[in-house]
Order: sequence, then C-alpha cells, then structure tokens
Amino acid sequence: MKRRSDSFGARQAGFSMIEVMVSLLILLVGLLGLVGLIVASQRAETESYQRSQALLLLQDMVGRINANRRVASCYAITTDTANGAPSMGTGSTVVPACGLGTVQAYTLANSDLTAWNNLLLGTTETVSGSNAGAMVGARGCVSVDAVTGVYLVTVAWQGIAPTTAPVSGLTCGKNLYGDEQLRRVVSLPVQIANLE
Repeated sequence: MKRRSDSFGARQAGFSMIEVMVSLLILLVGLLGLVGLIVASQRAETESYQRSQALLLLQDMVGRINANRRVASCYAITTDTANGAPSMGTGSTVVPACGLGTVQAYTLANSDLTAWNNLLLGTTETVSGSNAGAMVGARGCVSVDAVTGVYLVTVAWQGIAPTTAPVSGLTCGKNLYGDEQLRRVVSLPVQIANLE
C-alpha cells in the first residue's frame, strides 16, 4: 500500500519568518521589562543606602551632643531656622569657634563639629581620589528652640527621584537641591536637661 503524502504537512516543515519575529518581539518586551525592574531596584537600593548613611550621621551627632552636654549650645550652628542655614557638609563655610564652658569642653565641641563636617563630606572613604563616603549633597544642621531648649539635629541630602517634599518644619538644605521633592531629610530632637 502506498502512503499518500499530505501536501499540508509538507509545507509546514519549519517555523515561518512571521512566527520567529513575533517570538523575538515577545522576548524583547520581556527583557525590557526586566531592565526596567533592575533600574528601579538599583534606584531603591541607592536611596536606601543614602538613608542608612544619613541615620548613622544623625546618631553620630546626637551622641556627640549627649557626651558634651554642658556646652550643647556650641553645637547649635543653624541660626536661621526658617531657611536651615548655616549648615555643615556640602557648601559649608562654617568654622566652629565656640568658646563657652571649659577649654576642654568647647575644644571637644569644635572638633566634633569639624569631624561631623568631614563625615558629611564623605572624606573617610575615597574612590579614585574623590570623596565617596556620604550621601549626595549631604548637609547637617543643629538648631535649638529658644523657648523649649530642645535641640534638633537634622541631616539632608539629595535623592535620586522626586517624591514628596519634607514637612515645613524641617528646613535643613531647603531650596538647595533644585526641586524640593528631591530633598531628603531625617531629624532627631535632643532634650538637654538643666545641669545647674
């Protein structure tokens, strides 16, 4: 018995060019989605790293103030609280020059502020000769409320993508990052008891 050849089966021996193109298009869309996911993940990782660095620097200054409470007013460098200036870190021209309390206490306060300024600038870590240890555009502010005596330690930096602008009471780095939605801020109040 002779086998009958199926003319339809003979023509369908391989993939057509259109099927290959559709498969490649589907694969390309999937890969582009994966690239977008990787970029979003990198952005989130960088934002998280900067926030953790800011929190470390914030705690560092709070610890320095608590260790030298008798001259806590030496740390209050931010006198224009409406604009968050002056500040330490990026663009700072502040030279710590407190002379309150004992020589040992104010010398420690001045060296603490200088050390904090260097940490904000990222001078402890360098990559190819550039400072790389801190956040982008890091600034630090320390202010005191004259009525309550509560110190507010704040660290501000520039984020990668716009989010929500910080609340109005947190003015450190205000209007220094272009869009206010790029400004990131963490702060911590410090209550100093009257030691007299």
